Amino acid sequence: MNKIKFLPKFWFSLGSAGCLFLLSMGAYFQFGQGLEPCPLCISQRIAIFLTGLVFLTAAVHNPTGIIVKRYAIVGALTALGGASISIRHIWIQNLPPDQVPECKPALEYMLQNFPLMDTLKLMLSGTGDCAKVDWTMLGFSMPVWTLVAFLMLATLSVSQIWNDDLSN
Repeated sequence: MNKIKFLPKFWFSLGSAGCLFLLSMGAYFQFGQGLEPCPLCISQRIAIFLTGLVFLTAAVHNPTGIIVKRYAIVGALTALGGASISIRHIWIQNLPPDQVPECKPALEYMLQNFPLMDTLKLMLSGTGDCAKVDWTMLGFSMPVWTLVAFLMLATLSVSQIWNDDLSN
């Protein structure tokens, strides 16, 4: 029986398309539904963009051998970095109200008036704005679904290590 072979280019393209879909959904919720993203939401979008960029670069490069493995590791690392931001966001959303961090100025204000490192620290640690749950699906908030997406992207990326071995 012949096994079905999918080249890494196909899987990296699929991952890139998934990232584009996630970014499109973020834009829809922000501009179509009027949900203002918090600093952790923006950080997750950046991680989705970086993961998609790795996947797109890999798909265009169409690597083989050890290079596939390198793209797979970098893609998994960016996705897992995004997953860690999602976990932080979920944690903040589940804090008791008296333990929620205080709200900070808007990101645009921070970028204009704060040192860059302070702004980045706030973007990755979260603020009181991040505790607000504006949207749910099947009882899960947006950061939970984003975490699921990041884990799927990391799995897709790591699976290319073994997929490449099978396709040779």
